[in-house]
Amino acid sequence: MLSERMQGALNEQINAELYSSYLYLAMSSHFSSANLAGMASWMRVQVQEELFHAIKMYDFVNERGGRAMMKAISQPPGAWDSALAVFEAGLDHERKVTGLINNLVDVAIAERDHATSIFLQWFVTEQVEEEANASGIVSKLRMIGHDASSLFALDQELGQRVFVMPATPTA
Repeated sequence: MLSERMQGALNEQINAELYSSYLYLAMSSHFSSANLAGMASWMRVQVQEELFHAIKMYDFVNERGGRAMMKAISQPPGAWDSALAVFEAGLDHERKVTGLINNLVDVAIAERDHATSIFLQWFVTEQVEEEANASGIVSKLRMIGHDASSLFALDQELGQRVFVMPATPTA
């Protein structure tokens, strides 16, 4: 059974994951309006991943005898100055989420909730991948600068990404 503190912290994270999906959907829309369909598609995959994360936590809370509570989702920004600015914002956001996940692990340890601590390790590992992906794209965009043909090539590359349901162990 989840402690009240752990349940509250997990519910906050569910909201944060749903906000992440909302943010990436706004980024996808930004890219669509800029005729960067590959980057828009890449962000749509991010939306699906973040929704998967939220549902995974939602299911865990309920499986542990808690109750997942839905809260209002904050409105994300809707426009950025460049593709680089979008991905830099995405990288900053992923770094923030990493901190939130680390804080959840700290709560689980403080509550001596070993099952939740083990469950959260999947998210710790996932955040390493999330930050690495965003950081790699930021690096490429910085190299590209204002070269339109390179931006077009990167857009095509990013458009190849597809959502694959992660294989995850259950707690």
